[in-house]
Amino acid sequence: MNTKTCHIYLDNTPYAFKVKGDFFWGKEELLYNKADSVLSKMSWEAEGYKVVTAFINDEFERLKKSLTQNIMDAIKANNISFNEDTFTLEKYHEVVNTNELHNQVIDITRNLENKDFDFNIDALAERFGDILGYKLTSWVEELQKSHIQIRISRPNSLDINPPHRDGYLSYWEDIINVWIPIVGCNEKASLPVLPGSHLIPENEILRTESKGAEINGNIYYVPCILETKTGSIKMIRPNPKQGEALIFTPFLIHGAAVNNNKDITRVSLELRFPRILD
Repeated sequence: MNTKTCHIYLDNTPYAFKVKGDFFWGKEELLYNKADSVLSKMSWEAEGYKVVTAFINDEFERLKKSLTQNIMDAIKANNISFNEDTFTLEKYHEVVNTNELHNQVIDITRNLENKDFDFNIDALAERFGDILGYKLTSWVEELQKSHIQIRISRPNSLDINPPHRDGYLSYWEDIINVWIPIVGCNEKASLPVLPGSHLIPENEILRTESKGAEINGNIYYVPCILETKTGSIKMIRPNPKQGEALIFTPFLIHGAAVNNNKDITRVSLELRFPRILD
C-alpha cells in the first residue's frame, strides 16, 4: 500500500489528509446509467442531488428521539459512564472522548436496521419514491435486511469517509442515497458533494478498490477517490436544514464531511432505499 495525500476543497476551502491504499485509474466506462436511473424523471438529474422536504408534523423530533436512544444504548453497551438525563448529541464528544471508544460505539451505530428505530422508515421510502416517481423500499435484497447508519463526527477529528461513490458496491448500485441532518449540521459540517460527478467516466478517476483505503488507522468499505483527471476534488456543502434531506445518486462523489464546529458533535442519519423493479 502507498501513502498519498488527498487534497480536496470544501466550498473553496482546501483540506488535506493522508490515505493509505493502492490507487489506479479506471476503465473507459460510465457506471451511471443515464437511460435507467432512479433520477431519470428529475429536472435536476444532471446535478445528481437535491435538497428536499423530508418530514411533516412531529416526525423529525420522533426520529431524533429514537436515534438518540440508539446512540445512548451503544454507549452503555461499551460500559461508558454518563448521565442519561443530561446527555445531548451535541456533546457526545465529551462522553465518548477517545478514538478507541468512538470506534466501539460506531461499530454498533453504523449497522442498524428498521427494527432498531421507533419510527416508520418505510414511510420515508414511500415519500422519497413519490418525489422521484419510482417505488422504493427499505429492504436491501443482497444484504437480506434493511440498512441504517448513524454518522457521528466529533469536532477536531477525522471521523469522515474519504471522497467516494457508494455505487461501486453492488448492493448500492440501484438506490437513492438519503442524508438527514440531526444536530450540528451546518455550513461548517454538512455532507459535501461534487455536483455532476456521477457523469465522470472511470478512466478519469483515481481510486482504490473497496476496503482498500485506510485513513487514520480505519479501513473503509467504500473505495477512496483521490482525484479526477481535472485535479483535486472541489466539493460543496448543500447544507439541508432540520426537517429536510439531501437525496442523491449513489454514483455522485461525496464524503470528506469534515466537522469544523469547534465544540459540537455532528450527527446525521444515512438511509439507502433500493428501487422496486417491476
